[in-house]
Amino acid sequence: MYLHWLMFFLASTGWVSDASHCNYTEYAAVKNKLFTHLGLDKNDFQITRMWPLIFLPHLAIIYVDLYVTSIIEVNEKDQSLTTQVKIITAWPNSNMQWDKSSFCEMETFVAPKNMFWTPDIGIIESIKTDFGTKESPYVRLIHIGYIASSDILALTTACRMDLYRFPFDSHTCNITLQSTAHSSQEITIITFSDAEWVTIESKKTFHTQGEWELISINVTKSFAKIIGLIEMDQLIYQITIKRRPLLYVINIIIPVFVFLVLDVMSFFIDGRGTDKLSFKVTLLLSISVFLLILNDTLPSTAEKLPLIGIYCSGIFILIGISILETILVNFLKAKGAEKISVETTATVTGQDDSVRDLQSPPDSVTDQNEEQSCTFDLLKQILTECCATIQQNQQEKISLCWTRVARIINVTFLVLYIFTITMFLSVLRKLWLYM
Repeated sequence: MYLHWLMFFLASTGWVSDASHCNYTEYAAVKNKLFTHLGLDKNDFQITRMWPLIFLPHLAIIYVDLYVTSIIEVNEKDQSLTTQVKIITAWPNSNMQWDKSSFCEMETFVAPKNMFWTPDIGIIESIKTDFGTKESPYVRLIHIGYIASSDILALTTACRMDLYRFPFDSHTCNITLQSTAHSSQEITIITFSDAEWVTIESKKTFHTQGEWELISINVTKSFAKIIGLIEMDQLIYQITIKRRPLLYVINIIIPVFVFLVLDVMSFFIDGRGTDKLSFKVTLLLSISVFLLILNDTLPSTAEKLPLIGIYCSGIFILIGISILETILVNFLKAKGAEKISVETTATVTGQDDSVRDLQSPPDSVTDQNEEQSCTFDLLKQILTECCATIQQNQQEKISLCWTRVARIINVTFLVLYIFTITMFLSVLRKLWLYM
């Protein structure tokens, strides 16, 4: 087993010299000789393209290694992952083996791919598969009776994503390799390298440094039953990726938090209330824009509402409640001011009428009854003014009462508002970062 792995590894990385003990002239002659020895010159279908199981006393072992070289796109709405992968495959063919000592120590030999049987290994989760570069028309023959190929593919695979902790989320997507026709009694698929080696090599050859970071690649062996009868061999590569959240923190989370801070500070705005109310409504509309941005990013079929949606919606509701409180306080203050204005106008009008009555002299000053009547009217006017003054004082007290109630509501709401914000952000922070 170790010899097979070592030979394939050296062959696939190009570290094996095809004929290290020959010069150029001898090398050309040895290649022709080996080409004839393997029967490739005859293009014999039974020798080259025949299913390897016919020539083996046991099931065929297909060796596979999969390395992720790029994360091209993660589509949250479509729940798909597009990656560029390098798949190295090796399979047995006992007709393609030779004694290297008879061929100038030549351990590997390159031959056309269309001359040989290749494993029908497919990817179950694949939505779309393209060759990252032009498909290699060649395979490498290894003297111990194995054929190796290396393909670079651009895969788009289905991946179920949990965006609950977006943008501090990580996902595990599967790439399942399985034969499309042969059962586990005919071929078995195993990996050359362990999960740690595959992860290290993938990170070494990783080409992109975008939004997503490759964390690990785990490899597991499984079986699947087709139509309940045929058992298929499976090799599952579990690719774990993590989002780099800095862009979303700067563009969404911090601005929305700043809007919330501005809403709290708006309680200290000194004014009649119109400017304060307009300011709060502007903040509410600004958060609505961020909610629209999230709607274009996050899938509408998520099982759980993402925390960032709860974050923006919660702040949206808090600012909305704050606007309602501002409207109530402004109403109470306006009602108190209206009481003072109405009573002041009524008092001034009464006083003007009284002065006008006093300035009108009696028609006959000689008449004693008229003098007594004038005295009586004067006393009545004095009494009326005293009553008006008392009533005005009462109305001023009522107006001050409305203003005092508005002030108490404003202060109480501010304290409860800050407490609610603190609790809300604390719970979100715990769920977001420490789950």
